[in-house]
Amino acid sequence: MTGTWRHLPATARAIAVTATAAVAAAQARDDQAYDEAVVDLAADERSGLVLGTVVRLLLEEGHPEGLAGDDIRQVLTRCVQDAMRWRRDVDPHVVLVLLAGALGVYDPEGDESRPDAAALARHAPLLVADLLAVTGVPLDDYLAAAFTEIERTERQD
Repeated sequence: MTGTWRHLPATARAIAVTATAAVAAAQARDDQAYDEAVVDLAADERSGLVLGTVVRLLLEEGHPEGLAGDDIRQVLTRCVQDAMRWRRDVDPHVVLVLLAGALGVYDPEGDESRPDAAALARHAPLLVADLLAVTGVPLDDYLAAAFTEIERTERQD
């Protein structure tokens, strides 16, 4: 997987730049940079679609034979335990919502404790950073693939 998102319109590039900064801060465990980046992520609701697509692509890459319940549990546990070493505000429910949403199986109407956009933005880069550690592929490639897929889907609709 190779690609770039730098040719995209300014709004898409802004999401990519902010997502890149947030994931890099998560990888470096830089609290201050992370907090600043996730505020910007939460400000644009479309960042959820982009990061959700990135998460799905990463899950597919890391589990080419498909995902079982044990695989999801392993990803959830690994991500939460690793993130809690430097972020005390990690909520396993939010990470689970992100996983379920990326896989298209999350029903927000059935969730009495549905996370808000800010909570999702605070947790999505943690999940992306965790999944990137497994694949070893640069985030730029997944962002490019996510934007391509989103554009293709929008054209078909």
